[in-house]
Amino acid sequence: MQDEVNEKTISLCVNGGKITARILKAAMLKALAKMEQEKRNGKQKKMEKKAVQKAEKGAAKSHGKQSMEKLMKQGCQLSNIEVTDGNIKSFEKCARKYSIDFSLKKDTSISPPRYFVFFKAKDVDVMTAAFKEYTGKSLSKSKKPSVRRKLELAKERVAKHREREKTKQKERGPEH
Repeated sequence: MQDEVNEKTISLCVNGGKITARILKAAMLKALAKMEQEKRNGKQKKMEKKAVQKAEKGAAKSHGKQSMEKLMKQGCQLSNIEVTDGNIKSFEKCARKYSIDFSLKKDTSISPPRYFVFFKAKDVDVMTAAFKEYTGKSLSKSKKPSVRRKLELAKERVAKHREREKTKQKERGPEH
């Protein structure tokens, strides 16, 4: 079955009364030349199509977190904000929500390390909105008691309730 798939058939039509070997040879050479030309044109079209796709891919600007190089290649003036919070992931979520192109750089020369968020200067208004949301979320998280603290409070309440029950039973005395 593999041989049937691999075999190709060529039909060659020649108009003439008497076909000599020379005429048949010339016709076959012309057919082969045409096939080679079509093959080259097909490869050339594929290469052109790939080049166009690459150009479109490169032209399409990526959004969100990027390397500093990609951000600078976009040819825009950059601004930055300093962030001292170690939980930078929550900022990335806000920035993605607002479709901001940004790059994070960590400054480890100081303890605790601080982060610089570089972004396009034209996105300043959008960036301030995203940063306000980020700081609002981080402040509200810090005001909320942790789950462990809530659990400790619940344990204390249950313990007090049990003590009351025991004292009530002692006051009543043994029931017979």
